[in-house]
Amino acid sequence: MTKASMAANRKTTINPNEAAHFGALAADWWDPKGSSAMLHRLNPVRLGFIRRMINAHFGGDERSLKPLAGKAALDVGCGAGLLCEPLARMGAAVTGVDAAPENIAAAKVHSAQSGLVIDYRAGEISAQKLGHFDLVTSMEVIEHVTDPAAFVAELVAHLEPDGLLIMSTPNRTAASKLLLVEAAERLGQVPRGTHDWNQFLTPDELTELLEEAGLAVTTMEGIAFSPLKGLHLSENMALNYILATRLKS
Repeated sequence: MTKASMAANRKTTINPNEAAHFGALAADWWDPKGSSAMLHRLNPVRLGFIRRMINAHFGGDERSLKPLAGKAALDVGCGAGLLCEPLARMGAAVTGVDAAPENIAAAKVHSAQSGLVIDYRAGEISAQKLGHFDLVTSMEVIEHVTDPAAFVAELVAHLEPDGLLIMSTPNRTAASKLLLVEAAERLGQVPRGTHDWNQFLTPDELTELLEEAGLAVTTMEGIAFSPLKGLHLSENMALNYILATRLKS
């Protein structure tokens, strides 16, 4: 399927209930001890993977502080900008899109305080009239949308032909149901109602969606937890996984 045909068949992907849930957390998003504390612990792990994939894909200097200089990055489901700001510091011209206007308002305030210029938008990706990006990211988002296939198609529609797409999401396993949904929400590690386990995608299911959209998965790793290491990249994908893809040649 071409980008043109995918664009012609665009569907809405925002779940209003999910947008309202996360929008209600906007004011607390940047508090590392608040309701988004888990994301603050998860973000460095994801960034380690992202930086490694940037180096591998674009062939940059591993020591460079700005490996994305001269490149454009899009973060979809950006929340209040936890990933957008590091991408901007890496030198990218960053656009962040989120379903909740409250999140975008919080993101704008924080980026201004941080002295960063980031283009933030609220609403459906397809409504933003965006161009194409060298890097497209979407972290812990696909499990919250109404139509995963349409969501993936929209990500691909904004990817440069030689671009890099990185996604992460929880796996649908007995372990994730016990630890990410039941235990984490009951213990207050994440706000109640954050996850619907039935909406989680397995690695095989997400890989199939990506391949149907014309992408090839190049790297996939688990994000695991242990008392000694905390959250870390691992071969174990039972809880969560992160992957890098590019368009098939």
